[in-house]
Amino acid sequence: MPSRRALLGGAIAATLAPPAFGQEKWPARPIRMIVPFGAGTSTDIVTRLATPRMSELLGQPIVVENRAGAGGIVGSDVVAKAEPDGYTLCMGSIASHSVNVSLMPSIPYDVLRDFTAISLVTEAPNLLVVSSSVPARTLPEFIEWAKKQRGGVSYASAGNGTSSHLAGELMKMKTGAPLVHVPYRSGAQAVTDVISGQVPMTIYQVTAVLPFVRDGKLKALATTSAKRLEMVPDVPTAIEQGIEDFDVSAWHGLFAPAKLPVERRDRIHAALREALFAPEMKGKLEDQGLLPVAMAPDEFRPWLEQDIAKWREVVRTSGARAD
Repeated sequence: MPSRRALLGGAIAATLAPPAFGQEKWPARPIRMIVPFGAGTSTDIVTRLATPRMSELLGQPIVVENRAGAGGIVGSDVVAKAEPDGYTLCMGSIASHSVNVSLMPSIPYDVLRDFTAISLVTEAPNLLVVSSSVPARTLPEFIEWAKKQRGGVSYASAGNGTSSHLAGELMKMKTGAPLVHVPYRSGAQAVTDVISGQVPMTIYQVTAVLPFVRDGKLKALATTSAKRLEMVPDVPTAIEQGIEDFDVSAWHGLFAPAKLPVERRDRIHAALREALFAPEMKGKLEDQGLLPVAMAPDEFRPWLEQDIAKWREVVRTSGARAD
């Protein structure tokens, strides 16, 4: 039997030894949340709405850091190469963690290999809108009208490789409508030219086009979400109007470096979920055209794989390239 002195020495050694990585108190210091886009973008806004409550629940400050560049690649790469300890997170998007995989095949990280997918955070549905001069009141009527136009029908987007561009290409693939892409430097410029009638159609964020729909300058023919939106309950989805699987909402997702311990992943997800569904958050998110999701990690990973595959096919078929 070990002596009392040996037992005491072992106890002291155990006390002084550093705790195992997965057993140490976490979080014990501030968490860095990298937003791979600039201040004021939708990714930045949803991050700054969710992190104060997440910080309270986790018991440590969450410091938001904007690291914009290369369509979200610069900041995302920082997280991909960070330690998987839960102290460095990334609020990614459909661009940085889905579309770019196909548009920019030389990106320095592999989304599915180099990240822990924690949660689909929010979705940002779009509206398919047309100029008030277009003689169509429904999506099928618009497609029928477009097929009769010599030279096709132009649609405006926020730029090459953006979700509004690829949504138009997916519509073209699924309907056979002769849609011709016209890229703009910004979504605001694209919407302005649709209002003026220079371009007949665009697919863009609900909050950006809804004021013009309400005052009659644009006609909303469809939402691009899987279900009707509370903000525009009278506008049917594209799916309702016969376009199968046309769910092309932009989205935001929470990521960590690969190999994040499951316990920490789940604590982060639980804090995120409570923050997103706090009573005061609903109106704040809706003002930005965002719908809270907080998808569970085990669901988010396969969902992400499907989203990447969908846009890979759209990019391959359309030949889309980023600016």
